[in-house]
Amino acid sequence: MEMRGRATGVTIGSSMKIRLGTVAHFSIAVRDSEESAAWWTSLFDLDEFRRTPTQIVVGNDAIAIALNLGRPAPDEREHLAFQVESLAALEFARDRMRTLGVKLEDPGEEIGPIAPGATGMGLWFRDPDNYRWELFVR
Repeated sequence: MEMRGRATGVTIGSSMKIRLGTVAHFSIAVRDSEESAAWWTSLFDLDEFRRTPTQIVVGNDAIAIALNLGRPAPDEREHLAFQVESLAALEFARDRMRTLGVKLEDPGEEIGPIAPGATGMGLWFRDPDNYRWELFVR
């Protein structure tokens, strides 16, 4: 008997798989949690949620980012991406980042296809610890 439970999982063939939702939070190691928190909250619609001597958590209703005092490891992952609502929002982000001196990839042509043949458009940038991020629109 094949069962389908929306809250617990989905049936694929004869195998039940765990259903994932949106990302709630993630953590990264940063050199200076104060500097990093200030960067994130000045650029994006994020507020400071919590602070300890070794961690500052910033976020909004959709996501939380834990900025842990430690040794950054930006080369250990390719990048993380956040979706924005429109091309106009992506262009606004590009212009705001240019104004604030954020390290953007592909200077002059910062917005481009997210992959060869893809219709989605993206913008790639680096934070103060050199982690690579993407904003994209479908």
